[in-house]
Amino acid sequence: MSDRLDAGSNLAPHVVRLDDGLQTVVDRFWRDAGEVDEADVLPASHLEALGRLGLYGALAPRSQGGLGLTPHDLTSVVERLASGSLGSTFVWIQHFRLLRSLLDPATPATLRAWLPDVVTGTLKGGIALVGLMPGPPRLMATRIAGGWRLDGAAPWVSGWGLINLLLVTARGPHDTTVSLILDAAPHPGLTVDRARLSAMNASATVHLRFDGVTVDGGRLVSAVPVEGRPEEADLRSNGSLALGVVRRCCLLLGPTPLDQALRHCREQLDTAGVDNMPAARAAASALAVQAAHALAVARGSRAALVGDPAERLTREAAILLVFGSRPGIKRTLQQHFAPDGSAASADTPSFRA
Repeated sequence: MSDRLDAGSNLAPHVVRLDDGLQTVVDRFWRDAGEVDEADVLPASHLEALGRLGLYGALAPRSQGGLGLTPHDLTSVVERLASGSLGSTFVWIQHFRLLRSLLDPATPATLRAWLPDVVTGTLKGGIALVGLMPGPPRLMATRIAGGWRLDGAAPWVSGWGLINLLLVTARGPHDTTVSLILDAAPHPGLTVDRARLSAMNASATVHLRFDGVTVDGGRLVSAVPVEGRPEEADLRSNGSLALGVVRRCCLLLGPTPLDQALRHCREQLDTAGVDNMPAARAAASALAVQAAHALAVARGSRAALVGDPAERLTREAAILLVFGSRPGIKRTLQQHFAPDGSAASADTPSFRA
């Protein structure tokens, strides 16, 4: 994989065959982008196309039916797919938390039995990671006879109606984070409210309210101490969503200095550690806004029309300012956009995933 935008290193030799199929999917995603932007839910054919390429098992070893991609390989794939359809890519990457959980030998064998179907995408995963958020608990897990009881809320759960299993994290007893796998389906005590998003609305994002939802004890993945979780280390692949928006803007603009800015921003993300990942993520989101605005200027009055690529990409860049955010990312973006310190408090709720 190589072009003027240099979307990362070549894929490993045993998955080079993925490249042509991946570009075919990206092209199809982009052709559908206008219709998907207006839709209430993603077309199932988009997720099926990812499954045919084996991308639901991208990080699984080849010995277990996966593609055996490295995390770095995956970021290149995410960037390219996001340049075609941000919403479809956004829903797809939620799957990898479930996949990683089932690949972990510490996960109970009864749950790991789902692994073959999770690798193929026959079972698709989503996430509700509210238990990892800093601050007061929003979702509590309480031990009960035979399992767990969930009480509280989980905002910003994407792919509802498209996913089969939901990996939920909640605060548990003795200052722990409890991870459970639920069926992504109606449950007694579960309220589902659809969120209307300014972009990626077809991602079918919902707010979940848990009022005494019971979960069988056999669905427990883990219960670990809250402290010491390297939360920022998981943010790299989310940065590729912003790079995907930049990439599409660069492709539509033709060669400009934004090409080099994209390469530089990607390198920053690739080399960032836990401490400086928030700054690298913020830079990627800010660059997406800059690139979308540059495209709008280049397209002139057409960019004022609903459905114009520049109009859509501008909305997508804006939503990525708050998607998957963390306090460090938000503070950096506030300093970028309001350096005089007039920005709102960093404690304001953000669109988390």
